[in-house]
Amino acid sequence: MILTLDLKPGHTIELDGRVMQVVSAERHKTVGRGAGMVRTKLRDIHTGNIYEKTFRSTEKVADAFVEHREHQYLYNDAASYYFMDTENYEQVQLVAEQVGQQSRWLKEGETVTLTTYQGRLIGIKVPNTVDRQVEKTDPGVRGDTAQGGSKPAVIEGNVTVDVPLFIEVGDAIRVDTNTAEYVGRG
Repeated sequence: MILTLDLKPGHTIELDGRVMQVVSAERHKTVGRGAGMVRTKLRDIHTGNIYEKTFRSTEKVADAFVEHREHQYLYNDAASYYFMDTENYEQVQLVAEQVGQQSRWLKEGETVTLTTYQGRLIGIKVPNTVDRQVEKTDPGVRGDTAQGGSKPAVIEGNVTVDVPLFIEVGDAIRVDTNTAEYVGRG
């Protein structure tokens, strides 16, 4: 059991017979003698639906025991993605629907984290930042702007990112996978 006051984004709990992952948790103090409140947004890991739930800060919820294992991305074919467990070298095959939008950040040989609950895959997590090579962008013209400026660039994985004007085709850049924003040079 865990206090609702200790809930953080990414935490997985069992609630009303369902397994939920915390998307956000805001703590609110009440006036007077009452206990504080915790307002949460929870995502049902089986359906993907988002629910809002408010708890008293003194309530407890059941902790769901999930397993996080590192896997190396190997390759993909028309319908599946293949990963190898870095500890026991077993291969795992996932269909495109299981990988979802994370597929654009996958690169052969890189490590991702697969999360399972009772043997069932509930999520795939790529690193927060990745280094990718710029495949296509317009040349930056010196003097285009007085304050920095940016231009669109297509990087490996066919992702479009706004980059500074000095970035050229072939440059390695670091990108935040949560926001698809340029972080710096790779």
